[in-house]
Amino acid sequence: MSDMTDKVAFVTGAASGIGRASAIALAGAGASVMIMDLDEKGLLETAGLIERKGGSVAVSVGNVARRADVDGAVKAAVERFGGLHVAHNNAGIVGAGAAFVGYPEEEFRRVQDVNLMGVFNCMQAQLPHMLHGGGGAIVNTASVVGRTALPEICAYVTSKHAVIGLTKAVAIEYASRGIRVNSISPGYVITNMTETSFTQETRDAFIAMHPIGRGSSPEEVANLALWLLSDKASFLVGADVPIDGGYTVT
Repeated sequence: MSDMTDKVAFVTGAASGIGRASAIALAGAGASVMIMDLDEKGLLETAGLIERKGGSVAVSVGNVARRADVDGAVKAAVERFGGLHVAHNNAGIVGAGAAFVGYPEEEFRRVQDVNLMGVFNCMQAQLPHMLHGGGGAIVNTASVVGRTALPEICAYVTSKHAVIGLTKAVAIEYASRGIRVNSISPGYVITNMTETSFTQETRDAFIAMHPIGRGSSPEEVANLALWLLSDKASFLVGADVPIDGGYTVT
């Protein structure tokens, strides 16, 4: 088991899905966790799940696309728990599904603001505190479509390709200063977001692209994020690690 005792963690998109599972995993490994999301009800549910298992958690309601919200949440984590050591920047949205010609510009920008600028905002806020504490580790959630593509979700595909690129750029800049930055690229994960964003026909077609024959649970993805954030992954820098049931192999 990855040991996060005496570590402070920050997780976005923690009201449900991968973010919730990641926050629970980090707390279960001993970390004090600041969780952030726009969904206050979901955040409180996540916090309750952590507290009932004896974990230490704080809640910050906010939008990762707004730098002031992110700065406030990171500051609150440091003030509450005394530092910041690891972060899982996971918040994201799929956005509208539509053909590229005619895809709404405002929707394209909205998806970039959350998925890309959200990661940008988080890392810019987190890195100074990690440097002050002598190092740390960051995991950003990308996607298999950040390595490949699917039609009619151009905004999402673009944002996830960019997350992988941003992860690599920051990783090589900060590796020598004791901070490891990596990303993960999940395939189809069974969450509220994916279950409501796609039709059953689309979900079945997407799952069929996975040689393993199923989608993953949020907990399976969280286990990878936990390992990458731990000292057990101490030589892994700037990697994008697929967790996709073989999707990107085929």
